[in-house]
Amino acid sequence: MTFKEKVNTLITEALLEKPSVFLIDLSISDSFKISVGLDGDNGVALQDCIDISRAIENNLDREEQDFSLEVASVGVGSPLKLTRQYIKNIGRTLIVTTNTEKIEAELVEANDVFIILSWKAREPKKVGKGKETVQKEQQIPYTEIKEAIVTVTF
Repeated sequence: MTFKEKVNTLITEALLEKPSVFLIDLSISDSFKISVGLDGDNGVALQDCIDISRAIENNLDREEQDFSLEVASVGVGSPLKLTRQYIKNIGRTLIVTTNTEKIEAELVEANDVFIILSWKAREPKKVGKGKETVQKEQQIPYTEIKEAIVTVTF
């Protein structure tokens, strides 16, 4: 079993005890720096990071392979990667970049195939001069999404 496979197995086993927390990113550099990014259905608590870190550190032998370890929750400005993250953020505003456009809108639905965004837009009236506010909705398959980031409003 390679070092990366061993680390991945340890993380998977540790996450079984925390069903609301899930792995977003795992990278191991050439110098054996392990970086683990976590997210959770209800956010990630500091204790979650500590528990995962201990599960990895206590089951690897530094005599066999020296390593450094960093376990953290993904940041607010991090792009969404998993369907589970989209579902968790229903009702929030996203900035979604596709191959053809960039949309800032509310995420109203997410499933295993696509997301639905909803927003208000000003468009020219069909009859007469001026503009009117219309409600727009767009379905976007995950395959067309280049990047989606949750916006934070205060």
